[in-house]
Amino acid sequence: MLRTIFIAVFLSLYILILGPPLLLYTLLTRHIDPLYWMGIKGVMFFVRAVGVRVRVEGTTKIPEGVCLFVANHTSSVDAPAVVGAIPRRIAVLVKGSLFKWPIVGQAFTLARFIPVNRKDRESAMASVEKAAEAMREGQSFLIYPEGTRSPDGRLQEFKKGAFVLAIKAGVPVVPVLCSGAQRVMAKQSLEIHPGEILVEFLEPIDASKYTLEERDALLERVNSAMAAGLPPDQRPGSSPGSA
Repeated sequence: MLRTIFIAVFLSLYILILGPPLLLYTLLTRHIDPLYWMGIKGVMFFVRAVGVRVRVEGTTKIPEGVCLFVANHTSSVDAPAVVGAIPRRIAVLVKGSLFKWPIVGQAFTLARFIPVNRKDRESAMASVEKAAEAMREGQSFLIYPEGTRSPDGRLQEFKKGAFVLAIKAGVPVVPVLCSGAQRVMAKQSLEIHPGEILVEFLEPIDASKYTLEERDALLERVNSAMAAGLPPDQRPGSSPGSA
């Protein structure tokens, strides 16, 4: 619990001290990179400070240009691990309530993050349309297709929104595997344990070869690739070798 308190206190101070001047700089210059990378590097500094290490593999598989990263979601700490591992600035579809946080919400807006309400289908589809437009303008995105954190670390069923987005934007889908985060910080727990998180990028899948009517086929292909690449204790219960 002390590790969690350490991160909460010092990360809050970091945001309060550096956030306002970086927000002002971004508003004046419309140059988001300093704000984005200071945010990512700050979070990762405090994560490492409490004994969590992130190992990254497969970055050479990431194609040039705009793409959609899709990752499994098991823990609150896998988000900074995955975002920090992606070697380019990306935007994320995140819960709308996070945009209400002071400084953080303004930073999300400037970074072109898009709020999403997954409980309201029409609102969720409107968010997908906004993201598709942003991708056509050159912005890469990260989405967690499970829609929420896995309760037991195993890969859950995917929702279709991410694959509709990829097809509409006509971009490659890059599957991202995150292993070990659930042991560092379990769902519904505030305790952080030292350990290693592995973030691995798989071969991209070209969504431009699929039609909207084939979105289920794209979903299944990505889900199967991710299930096969995860360690046995994170594969779906029905996957080979998961027992």
